[in-house]
Amino acid sequence: MTDVLIVGAGPTGLTLACDLARRGIALRIVDRSPEHPRSSRSKGPNPRSLEVLEHLGVLERVKAASVAPLLMRKYRDGEPVADTDPYAGSSPTPDAPYDRGRLIAQWRLEEILRDRLAEFGAAVETGTEVVGLTEDGAAVTVTFADGSRTEARYVVGCDGAHSRVRTLLGIPFEGETDEEQVMVCGDVEITHGVLDRDVWHQWFDEDGAVMLCPIPGTRTGWWFQSGPERDADGRPLPPSPEGFGRLFARHTRLPAAHLTGATLLSTYRVNVRMVDRYRVGRVLLAGDAAHVHAIAGGLGMNTGIQDAFNLGWKLAQVVGGRAGEGLLDTYEEERLPVAARTLDLTSERLRATLEAIRQPGGGLDAAVTPSMSGLGQGYRWSSLARPGCGGEVRSGDRAPDAPCHEAATGAPTRLFHTFAGPHITLLGFGAGSGPSLREAAAAHGDAVRTCRVLGPGATEAETAEAGPHALHDRRGLARAAYGVDGDAVVVIRPDGHVALHARADDPHAVRDCLAALDGSGPRYR
Repeated sequence: MTDVLIVGAGPTGLTLACDLARRGIALRIVDRSPEHPRSSRSKGPNPRSLEVLEHLGVLERVKAASVAPLLMRKYRDGEPVADTDPYAGSSPTPDAPYDRGRLIAQWRLEEILRDRLAEFGAAVETGTEVVGLTEDGAAVTVTFADGSRTEARYVVGCDGAHSRVRTLLGIPFEGETDEEQVMVCGDVEITHGVLDRDVWHQWFDEDGAVMLCPIPGTRTGWWFQSGPERDADGRPLPPSPEGFGRLFARHTRLPAAHLTGATLLSTYRVNVRMVDRYRVGRVLLAGDAAHVHAIAGGLGMNTGIQDAFNLGWKLAQVVGGRAGEGLLDTYEEERLPVAARTLDLTSERLRATLEAIRQPGGGLDAAVTPSMSGLGQGYRWSSLARPGCGGEVRSGDRAPDAPCHEAATGAPTRLFHTFAGPHITLLGFGAGSGPSLREAAAAHGDAVRTCRVLGPGATEAETAEAGPHALHDRRGLARAAYGVDGDAVVVIRPDGHVALHARADDPHAVRDCLAALDGSGPRYR
């Protein structure tokens, strides 16, 4: 019997698999596709997902295989009318090192995550379709299409909008499909040199649109999105290579022969749907299996990655016997409201985009707002967000980054480097935090990394006594990021969210918080 069976090996399932594998959890990850898909689909991770990928140890690989968001060039009647940089004026800050996402083909991101999973000794089992689930209280018996069976302590459905796991659970997928909002999509090849590959081209005309974005890592590959061709009755026609050529020629005013290939053709309709629960006993849902929404802003894959990162550490704590079943209830408690908000947000951004493109110069940049970065998403309402004394940064919020130095060596580092890994982090500001740090280290061992954050005026004696993970906050940026005034203790969850921001003289708050995250807190038995 395996600890966790993950159904679906897209970015959501692979993120969860990598997170569990690095925590030593026995897992299987299966996918019904006979081979790994070569689909580009999602255009890449947003800033918050980049932070998740950094936690998982793959950020540098992703950056090497991707490019920063491109200038958007808008056309009308074949003529360029505006170039727009949606991120003009933004830049990284000490507390948020990524101010924009990256463009990368989904298949390449999945490849990177599969390689990372292999480093932990696990691999995706392709051609493995789940057709039955039966829970007996202690485990779930899973039946596959070939008649074989396996048992798992938990099953997570990451198998997309048409989720078999969700169907087997009988969970409704409530919402609506807008049959009028139709788009045809695919990966196309365009003669090299015909279009500038440093630009995302967007032709918006009175009778339709074509959008072409270069696929990173290719010489002639492009993401193609367009309004569909229609028949005499106005009904959308299915996509075809010939149809793509006609759409290309109509809007770009370039010869159709320059579009030399078209694959992975699909029709997209705006679906706005979500489940009313993320968990039924020992079976959970994540990603598109739990929610789908308008593509405006590119939050689909990103919301799934962040579902998985919220769930991974909680499953590991429960499977490892460090927390009771109730901890898993906080997954739905935290992520269900996020899904609901994402549906509203993307629908509103779609409306704004459709309004913008009616005027020359309007384009997809209308969907790019700070809310799409994911950096402001937190869980202040969660039962895991313990009352404390935080100012702007409170329990439940995303934990900010800050540049620091290792106290022992003087080498430059960042808070994110301290957080990275499967542990809980305890930051202690000021000498008064010492007792809480020592108690946590004694009670929780390696499961909690205790870290004294020394101020600019720290003495050699203070540095020598601060401990192996101590940091020197020479410019006071860590204190500023967390709004610390005086002595304080901040508990950071394994998924990079603040669990507690408390005064250093309140050891009971720290003790109770750690009991909930890494022990037998009363709510989570």
